[in-house]
Amino acid sequence: MSPERNTKISEADLIQRLKQQDESAMTILYDNYSAAVYGVILRIVKDETLAEDVMQESFVKIWTSFAQYDGEKGRLFTWIINISRNTAIDKIRSNHYRVGLRTKDIDDDTSVRNLRSSYELKPDHLDLKEIVAKLNPDQKQIIDMMYFDGYTQSEVAEELAIPLGTVKTRSRAAIKVLTKLFS
Repeated sequence: MSPERNTKISEADLIQRLKQQDESAMTILYDNYSAAVYGVILRIVKDETLAEDVMQESFVKIWTSFAQYDGEKGRLFTWIINISRNTAIDKIRSNHYRVGLRTKDIDDDTSVRNLRSSYELKPDHLDLKEIVAKLNPDQKQIIDMMYFDGYTQSEVAEELAIPLGTVKTRSRAAIKVLTKLFS
């Protein structure tokens, strides 16, 4: 019997099937979310090959830890993106990655900025761009750096030359605003 490729399934049904460790549900999850996941990861790691590896690692984490998913705490998409984002950030902070950067030949570097990948995250499709645009400019800048560029709060403070407490206050305020807008 061939694997089920029906991607038209309700989120609730998909979640239920994933909690039962239904492998065909994982295929559906991958088909529905891999493009967005790859786009987020690529923005953080800035290397196509590494992004593919991190995406695979992310989907393995999603599969093995799906029992921990709690729909009361957030939507499936948000949970998946957070796992993927955290996996990408962990990868670029790892010693292995940093050593690799120091030894990478300059000719091997590809320009990700010019990449027009079909996997690229398009915030317009998710209305994220419009929602995040409703934040004040200071909050928007911090959210962009932290959640899309993979900066820590300390790195944002250093990059923007502002106190860490200011970064924390602005990010907390932005998250409160976003929570209201997403509700």
